[in-house]
Order: sequence, then C-alpha cells, then structure tokens
Amino acid sequence: MATLLHIDSALFPEGSASREITAAFVESWLEQHPEGKVIYRDLAASPVPHLDLAAAMAGPGDELRAELAAELAEADAVLIGAPMYNFSIPSTLKAWLDQAIIVGHNAGDTSPLAATPFTIVASRGGSYAAGTPREDFEFVQNYLEKVLQGMFGATEVEFIVPELTLARSKPEMADLVPLADASRAKAREEAAQKAKALAARHAA
Repeated sequence: MATLLHIDSALFPEGSASREITAAFVESWLEQHPEGKVIYRDLAASPVPHLDLAAAMAGPGDELRAELAAELAEADAVLIGAPMYNFSIPSTLKAWLDQAIIVGHNAGDTSPLAATPFTIVASRGGSYAAGTPREDFEFVQNYLEKVLQGMFGATEVEFIVPELTLARSKPEMADLVPLADASRAKAREEAAQKAKALAARHAA
C-alpha cells in the first residue's frame, strides 16, 4: 500500500488556489489507488513550532521532529501546497521544513529520501514566470527546489504553478481573468495527471 504525504500551508481554507489544486491531486491519487494511504498536515490549522535550540540539539530524539521525519520516511510521494506570500513560502512551511530536515538522519549525502518524488503546487497572485517584470522576485520555486535537492538529494521535484490567482479580486487585474482561469484549469489537470502517474507507478 503506497503512502502519500500531503502538506497544505495556505492561510485561508476557502478560495485557496493551492488547496484546490492539491485536493485535485489527492482525489486523482485515491481514484487510481483507493487502497493507498494519505497522511495529511494542514500547517495553517495546526502549525508546527519554529525550530528552537533544544529541538535542534535533540535531532531525531525530539518527539515532534521524529514524528515529522517518520511521516517523510513512510511517504512514497510528497505533495506540498506552497502559495507565495511576500515573494516566498509561508512561514509555517519553513517551520515544517526546519523541523523535518534532520542532517545525518534524513538529510545529507546519503539521504533515504533521494528517490522520493516531490510535487509542489506553487500558486501566486501574479506572474513571476521567465520574461515577466517580476521574474527575479520568485523565491518559492527557487528555494524549494534547492532545499529539497540540497538537503534530501531529491531527484524528482516537479512544480505545478497556478498563477494570477488575484485576478478576480483585484479590479486592476480584470483583463487577466481569462488567463488566470486558464492557468488554474491547467494546474488542476496537471495535478490530476501527475497523481495518476504516481499512483500507477506505486500500484505496479
């Protein structure tokens, strides 16, 4: 039985693009792999504390850090909802990473997570794609790719990017609504297809 670790970090439970897309991923995963297991953490509803000296020194001996590391170890695939807040990831997601990454235990040159596929839903209110005016303000994909590859040695990190998510709530972005809707629909489809592929891989 394959296990999916699903992390959401969007602050708002309703209307969140990242939550909508991660939910589409999970729905597709369970449709293809109904006997699969899903471990879920909502970091907005139940945030983990920031890493402190005692927990850092205890490493895998710390109860919370051991629990988070065990969830990662159990996962055959990891799904993370990572909306852009102030050009970067939510602080709750950073806290989870700091607690879950334990050098010498699950991070480092011989990380047991190297072959674990990570799918990141990186939603954002505007567009930070290559060639856009704010391209160099993009610190979500850049950071997460580097930390997952650099700490876990992850060889499969894929991003699904619904953008322009504020178009329907900001009058000055009204002309971008069709592009925003298309981006969101494309992200839902990408999430469903990625989940289907991963479920099939682990069901084989």
